[in-house]
Amino acid sequence: MKNRVFFPQVALDEWLGEDRVDLRNDELTIKSEGRKYRIIEAIRVLSEVSGSPDSHELLGKVKSKAFLAELGAEILETSMILGDNAYDVVPGFVGAPIGTFADHQRGGPPSQGRNLTTDEDLLAAFLATKL
Repeated sequence: MKNRVFFPQVALDEWLGEDRVDLRNDELTIKSEGRKYRIIEAIRVLSEVSGSPDSHELLGKVKSKAFLAELGAEILETSMILGDNAYDVVPGFVGAPIGTFADHQRGGPPSQGRNLTTDEDLLAAFLATKL
């Protein structure tokens, strides 16, 4: 299984505003590295707020909006209702790297003197430039 990463909508909006990423259809590109991710709309489930048991076992997970819609979830901004449950959520996208990291290294821009050997290293370097 490919590595997947969750991109919160708030972060994507910021990165797009700073011209750090490019978003075209279902493809996100980290401009500094040229790394591409296939993305779909998703929700990260933070907490159950009604006090009901989490019968759908969603806490702490990231699920596609399509999957949650099939379950009957109603999502509005940072809230989700599913049956008797109410959740605090983070809207965003889940992304899977397009191609292997080795393929990316062969065809992408140089990593500017950094020793990047995995997608995790690349994402950590990208995020470190903002922190």
